[in-house]
Amino acid sequence: MTVTVTVPDLCLVVLVGATGSGKSTFAARHFRPTETVSSDACRAMVADDETDQDASADAFDLLHYIAGKRLAAGRTTVVDATDVQVESRRRLLRLAREHDVPAVAVVLDVPEDVCAARNAARPERKGAGLRVVRRHRRELAESLPRLEQEGFRRVYVLRGAAQVEAAEVVRERRPTDLRHLTGPFDIVGDVHGCRSELETLLERLGYVLVRDAAGRAVDAAHPEGRTLVFVGDLVDRGPDSPGVLRLAMGMVAAGHALCVPGNHENKLDRHLRGRTVKPTHGLAETLEQLAEAERADPGFGERVRVFVDGLVGPADHYVLDGGRLVVCHAGLPEQYHGRSSGRVRAHALYGATTGEKDEFGLPVRLPWAEDYRGRAAVVYGHTPSPSARWLNNTLCLDTGAVFGGRLTALRWPERELVDVPAERVWYEPARPLAAAAPALDLAGVAARRTVETRSLGRVTLRPEAAAAALETLSRFAGDPRQLLYLPPRPAPCAASRQEGHLEHPAEVFAGHRAAGVRKVLCEAMHGGSRAAVLLCRDAETAAARFGVPDGLPGAAYTATAQPLFAGAEAARPVLERLTACVAGAGLWEELDTDWLLLEAEALPQPPASPAPDGYAAVGAAAAALFPTVLAALDAAAARGVDVAEPAARQRERARDAAAFTEAYRRFGAPAAPAAPAAPAAPAAPAVPLPVSAAVRLAPLRVLAVDGRSLATQPRGEQLALVDRLVARDGALLARTDRVLVDTEDEASVGAGTRWWQELTAAGGAGMVAGPAAEGYGPQVPPAVACRGRDHLRLFFGPEYTRPGNLARLRARPLGHQWSLALRGHALGREGLERLAAGEPLRRVHETVFATLALEAEAAAAGARAGRASYAE
Repeated sequence: MTVTVTVPDLCLVVLVGATGSGKSTFAARHFRPTETVSSDACRAMVADDETDQDASADAFDLLHYIAGKRLAAGRTTVVDATDVQVESRRRLLRLAREHDVPAVAVVLDVPEDVCAARNAARPERKGAGLRVVRRHRRELAESLPRLEQEGFRRVYVLRGAAQVEAAEVVRERRPTDLRHLTGPFDIVGDVHGCRSELETLLERLGYVLVRDAAGRAVDAAHPEGRTLVFVGDLVDRGPDSPGVLRLAMGMVAAGHALCVPGNHENKLDRHLRGRTVKPTHGLAETLEQLAEAERADPGFGERVRVFVDGLVGPADHYVLDGGRLVVCHAGLPEQYHGRSSGRVRAHALYGATTGEKDEFGLPVRLPWAEDYRGRAAVVYGHTPSPSARWLNNTLCLDTGAVFGGRLTALRWPERELVDVPAERVWYEPARPLAAAAPALDLAGVAARRTVETRSLGRVTLRPEAAAAALETLSRFAGDPRQLLYLPPRPAPCAASRQEGHLEHPAEVFAGHRAAGVRKVLCEAMHGGSRAAVLLCRDAETAAARFGVPDGLPGAAYTATAQPLFAGAEAARPVLERLTACVAGAGLWEELDTDWLLLEAEALPQPPASPAPDGYAAVGAAAAALFPTVLAALDAAAARGVDVAEPAARQRERARDAAAFTEAYRRFGAPAAPAAPAAPAAPAAPAVPLPVSAAVRLAPLRVLAVDGRSLATQPRGEQLALVDRLVARDGALLARTDRVLVDTEDEASVGAGTRWWQELTAAGGAGMVAGPAAEGYGPQVPPAVACRGRDHLRLFFGPEYTRPGNLARLRARPLGHQWSLALRGHALGREGLERLAAGEPLRRVHETVFATLALEAEAAAAGARAGRASYAE
């Protein structure tokens, strides 16, 4: 007779049988070689002899180690050893429990003469004679009656060689494994008997309700084939638990819904099974409602019993959408996903608690979601809160409908929340609904030293730069919930060979032409401070979505994570005018969003923005020194002394100093000293002081909106959007001049060069140039800076244009700065993709932190380069 051996697709299979019973042959026939861990093979690994019994202890240590690693990785593992002794099986069962997988015993009960004959035919088994076989058979006979009691989930006994030979092994999908179902899904939080609210929510989600002759909802289907998923707690506390069950049962039976059990279904199931449970927390009301429903619809109670029993039985959670989504009632850490054990079930139904009670007499729950780092989104309920908020890729959908809150659903994969208000307070909560916890774990962000990006692969951070970035974040950054993006610096321009120039458009256009970029968009630099500006349609959206305080409709940050404005009252008029510009330009509707993220420059506003002290000191010293020196030289020349050469040199220095003074007066923005770094770390990037409301902004691009990153949108389209904003408020917003250059057309290149020359001659800072369209690969930066001759004095000093100084600066290596720019742009783009996709704030902060670390690395590299350039 053929015996079918059914094993879960993740389990520990223990082959039990005397030596010679055919365990290795059975394993080779039914399992992959990599799935089987053999005691003989382990013995050979540690002793070069699979028959060396003196090596058995080490061999079994190795076997358990390998089996544990496989089970931890979610791999079915087959143990090929005799395992006829209780203690050997006990160790394996302990291993299965540690990794929350079921253990299956397959017993090969083969007669002793067959085992002995097989051993005799194998020279390596010469020591395994009839005496050893009889001992194994005796121990096996003693074990057979109690294998299930030992803890094996299933036990299969194959009696005789023929049955072993004819056995079939069938892999069984775990009840929790629904990865093949890809949705789309609508996941509904704890209903708790609120039938009317559930029906309203379903209609708002687009489901069409089906009613019976009595007008009761018995099914609901979505015209687009979406599947509803209940997170459990359908019953108790609310006014109509039978109505909720009737609808849920109908949808599940029709294939329109899935449902995981909640702790309230578990309690109801135990009561219906005849167990003794306390009729508290709404169970008494549910039993009364069920009794009334049974009187109106005989047989309804039995259907409920079957449904709840089946619900509570096989699966305590579901893994859906290729493993990207996990749905359970009370939440589930990553190591439990797809696993099956008592503790997994307990966590899925009840969550983890400390064993203590709070002041309301309720269990104190462990904050598992704060430590969650899994890639799968975990959607759950159980713990009511005023609103549903993502925390580390987890979302609690219990928004207290039965307590007068809201009934909430999540559309997946859209990550869109839809909710309806409760019709009334149906049940007074023992504990008031608590606000959601903040969503930043800075230690977790700072602990990462690499960040994976879509466009450039892995970006590695230097430890000393990460330490400096952490110092800046901890001392200067504002509220992390609004810290979504930091503008990266542009790539440096190749050194120019043009007379008197360190940077020139000729090298910019030649470099793009060599990279195959024909159309280059050149944008005028404003000489201000880079900033990121978050704008929301209204203050309510800003508070709910990003935690913006003080009734502000957004927030603004510098490139070093510090708030751009000195307090809420300075920020309010600017942010309110900006949101009015967005509304007036029609961008909320056109982009289908309630929020958007801008990159901008905060323009210096002399005399309101005094020059930095370091620049001013140089200018003041020059103003005091050179008139006196030149007067003395002129007096000497009048006396007939030949001072023509030193006088010319000093006049040239005076002109350089005057040009430097004019440059810092034009471009100087408020700045503070660099933030102190950790020991042995480079200086953190300079941190500008917050500016007052007397500021102008030059919007550069719309970076992201709800559900969409615009980072790869062609620059012309981005500028067209920001031009519409500028047109709404020219007093607050400055337009960015630009010119399009064809690098293959000499006339176009000449026109672009003349535009830059006129721009810088008129006092402009320079230009930023980049491909007008995407598609040139990660080694072509989106922006290359080409600064004006006078503007560069702010970076390299008043006399950098002297031939000797210029030669040394031209010879400096730019490869590291180029690499920093490429990595910074890749991180910025990655962060915007994560933000738009609704990934957890922790994942967005990885890119923000890494960008700040690159700024610290660039500052340190610049300081080293400056010292090297002038050391000679």
